[in-house]
Formats: sequence, structure tokens, C-alpha cells
Amino acid sequence: MIAAGSVDLVVFDCDGVLINSEEIACAVCVEALATLDMRMTMREFAGRHAGMPISDSWRLIEKNYGKPLPEGFRDGVDKEVYRRFAEALAPMDGASDLLANLKSARCVASSTGLARLTQNLRQVGLVQFFEPSIFSVSQVKRGKPAPDVFLFAASQMGADPAHCLVVEDSAHGVVAACRAGMRVIGFAGGGHTPPDHADKLTASGALGVAHSMAELAPMLELAGR
Repeated sequence: MIAAGSVDLVVFDCDGVLINSEEIACAVCVEALATLDMRMTMREFAGRHAGMPISDSWRLIEKNYGKPLPEGFRDGVDKEVYRRFAEALAPMDGASDLLANLKSARCVASSTGLARLTQNLRQVGLVQFFEPSIFSVSQVKRGKPAPDVFLFAASQMGADPAHCLVVEDSAHGVVAACRAGMRVIGFAGGGHTPPDHADKLTASGALGVAHSMAELAPMLELAGR
């Protein structure tokens, strides 16, 4: 159930919530790791790594691999991700309409680097709904599941964390928002999310889970009453 209460600020994660970048990036990573005989599905990869800064993900992967990744591996993955972004990056269905009709103040708080984050939002036509209120873990000390980026966003927006509502697609992000003292709605509308993802988000602390922007809109309205 979504608890009603004062919402001064809605904080959106970006990848996998506003745009389809998580699905694209996870697919590229899975394909690249398969060349090293590290095999998993795209949804398995997303379940383990979505919401984390990519540098943290690579450290965990190297630990599981048992040695450093080959020279040039990460650069090659980045190059292919950006190539596919140029071809296929898109907003989530209904995102533009939801943002155009949202009455609350809003911002973005993402694990993507600030320059790339802004570029991605501009490419899909959503940057005008947020700029300059776009914040990244590159501006804080620790990435999700630490609360730093959410607390930083609230401080920059002049909002009390207790009156912030976060929309997150990853368990790491939900935990980070809860640690920041914010309420969270989970989002499971991305193509990278497995069938049990809503349960995982709820178990991590989400008060409810939306599977589309059409489901998310009334949940934001209810939480703000």
C-alpha cells in the first residue's frame, strides 16, 4: 500500500525508469562476458548489477572472474553500449506524458555519470522536464545502495528527505532511498526486469510497485495527498 503524506519532491532514477538504457547496457555486458565464459541471462545480470555504478559492477565481476578483466574489455563494452544507445535509446512508454502532467517538483538521481546522464535525457527528449535538477553518483562519495545521491539531491532541491518520494527500478536503489529516509515506489516496467522483480523491490522496502507509467501516475498522486 502507498501511504499518503506530504510529497515536496519526486526523485526519479533514470536508467530503467525513465529510459530503456538499462536493458540495452545489460544485454551488451552479458554478450561481452559470454566471450570470457561467464554466462548469465540479461535479467540475471540486471538483478545483480542494475542500479549500481558500473565501476562497482566491474569490481564484483572481476572478483567472480578471479583475475582482472582483459585489457581493453571495459572500453570495448562502453563503446558498444554507446553505439546501441545512439540507435535504440528511447523513453519508457508514457514517461513524457507522466512528467508533463506531474504537479510535484521533481529531479533525477542516477548512478550514471552526470555528463552521460544529461546527454541520455536530452537524446530521448526528457531533459526539459528536469534540467538543471539532474544529479549523479559522480557528484557524491558513494554509489547506491549508499544513500548519498538521494541525500545530495534533496539538499540541492531544498527538500526534507522525509517529504521525498523516489521512483526506482533496482533493489540497490530502493535500499539507498530507504537509507536516505525517503519513501519509495518500485518500477518494474523495463524489459530487463525478471518476473519476480516486483517481489524483490517490495522486499527491499518499496511501498508499492508499478509495472508501467500508467500504473505509476495514480500511485504518485495518492502518495502526495
